[in-house]
Amino acid sequence: MQPPHPTAARARLLELLRELSYAEREVTLASGKKSSFYIDCKQTALTSEGHYLIGLLVHDLVTRECPEARAVGGLTMGADPIASAVATYSFSVGRPLDAFYVRKEPKGHGTKAWIEGGVAAGTPVVIVEDVCTTGGSSLKAVERARIHELDVRRVVSLVDRQEGGREAVEAVVPFSALFTRSDFQ
Repeated sequence: MQPPHPTAARARLLELLRELSYAEREVTLASGKKSSFYIDCKQTALTSEGHYLIGLLVHDLVTRECPEARAVGGLTMGADPIASAVATYSFSVGRPLDAFYVRKEPKGHGTKAWIEGGVAAGTPVVIVEDVCTTGGSSLKAVERARIHELDVRRVVSLVDRQEGGREAVEAVVPFSALFTRSDFQ
């Protein structure tokens, strides 16, 4: 199968996100903030088509903006399907990027590690996340990756809610997003 052009892939992924992941309703976000809309990217990321398109688009973005990266990962659970999609897609196109997961709590036994995956110290990595609001999840992932001596080069989010997260993350590391809040309105 020939991959779709990134422009067509982006349009289709946005269509899926609007259809499967976006809802206008009152919710409390992970940050504790109240919002009149919610974007649950896992509803799209866990479909076969959404998984493929996320892998293609995030891989394309990482290749353009952070070509030195050798792995992608982030805070479980939002980042897990993204990292998996990118790793799978990257292998299929001959530019492998490994995946890793950042635990919310250190492993309770054995190594007591924050990171799952065989990414060696010094490896240039990109932190991925589904939705960025305040940047808290990304910043936790950056901190924990750095504890394991990973070389964090960038954060990539599927959606930037445009509520200060980009600025918080950019104070520490460069930030990119496939979509912004305005893409959903």
